[in-house]
Amino acid sequence: MALDDGERRLAFAELEDEANRLAERLRAEGSRVVATLMDNSPAWVVADLAAARAKVVHVPLPVFFAPGQIDHALRAAGVDTVLTLPPLAARWPAGAASGLAVAGQPLSIVRLAAAAPPMPAGTAKITFTSGTTGAPKGVCLDADAMRRVAEGLVEAMAPLDIRRHLCALPFAVLLENIAGVMAPLLRGATCVTLPLQQLGLNGSSGFDAARFHACAVAQQPHSIILLPQMLRAWSGYLLQSGQRAPDSLKLVAVGGAAVGAKLLRDARALGIPAFEGYGLSEGASVQTLNLPGHDRPGTAGRALPHARLRIAPDGEVEVAGSLFLGYLGDAAAPPQWWPTGDLGRIDADGYLHISGRKKHLLITAFGRNVSPEWVETALRGEHAVAQAVVFGDAQPALSAVLWPVRADAPDAQLQAAVDAANATLPDYARIRRWVRGRANFDAASGMATANGRAQRAAILQLHADALDIAAAS
Repeated sequence: MALDDGERRLAFAELEDEANRLAERLRAEGSRVVATLMDNSPAWVVADLAAARAKVVHVPLPVFFAPGQIDHALRAAGVDTVLTLPPLAARWPAGAASGLAVAGQPLSIVRLAAAAPPMPAGTAKITFTSGTTGAPKGVCLDADAMRRVAEGLVEAMAPLDIRRHLCALPFAVLLENIAGVMAPLLRGATCVTLPLQQLGLNGSSGFDAARFHACAVAQQPHSIILLPQMLRAWSGYLLQSGQRAPDSLKLVAVGGAAVGAKLLRDARALGIPAFEGYGLSEGASVQTLNLPGHDRPGTAGRALPHARLRIAPDGEVEVAGSLFLGYLGDAAAPPQWWPTGDLGRIDADGYLHISGRKKHLLITAFGRNVSPEWVETALRGEHAVAQAVVFGDAQPALSAVLWPVRADAPDAQLQAAVDAANATLPDYARIRRWVRGRANFDAASGMATANGRAQRAAILQLHADALDIAAAS
């Protein structure tokens, strides 16, 4: 079986038939660029395969994108066809809409008037980064780069014999698209494609760990891909409820942000076989991964078969081997080695250590260089802290804005968490002042992007007085 949505199963032959039928429909419509805007489902997987069969550019749109971000992506990519759920088709009253069924799911196909924008030759998919503004970047990928990553994952994970993967991230997120759909299907494994709400996900950052655990127990997967905050919430739920992860699990890959060795240890003690990896959209997703038998907690793992890594003289990580074709609307081709914007090092055994983002590097008033992500990872490693954002550029000491796991957590509990994190850090990287977040850590408040990355400037602006830092610092 290729796909299982909890109610229906599609064998590989049925999946091929569905993809070929939809590809014919896209050709008949004269589609050049098709966007998908829908929940996780077998229909999404069929649409992804059909676009490749029809040689149509696929633009996966996350349902958590704001309307302005969706409109920007449609215009920038020259989308002339939208595949979506019938209720969402009403967003385009001027478009010509018609119905169709894909893998048993009713969908609407909406035709839009669109000009063909310039894009690199061979573009098969355009993935839009979440962005820190309403105008996310379009990363243009070809089929070869995506296939190399999927094949690299299959080769590296072959000893685990993964036969059932639970898709826990939105398919429009490249990490799940490549590592959670393309790679398992290439391996001949079954992808469990449940609606995201059934998995406990709500929007870009809402996560019900109890519901997720119940789903994992019911589905008995061999593998899952999680974001660090999801792993943290699941581990916390298991610890509080006295439960353990299902014994079926062989690998829980964690990426998207720094994880930290402490969170990995805590998760593994609860039966979650969590292993950290690293990747980026410009490299067609995953580049490195820790695996059972080849594991160094606190690192991002070793390069996968398709990836090549090196460290530039200034400490920036550069990658090659599965690079994108370029950004949408930018005629410049990427260099042979892509500068990731991440600082790090590769140890003698080939494990990649990421220390933080190059553009976020803080220089304290005492001239010490500090990556805020390093300190933030230590803070989030404490059970009381859900999110942390660190400041201190040109300041004598570091400060932090904290969001507790529980809103009613007393200050003493947060101070204890800060003290515990500080004990693992050198004196120049310790937090001397902290405040609670004054607004929710989410996109609606402006404190985070749609996929949960900190909006540092907005956070500093809102908390500068309490931290006694000038907002322009």
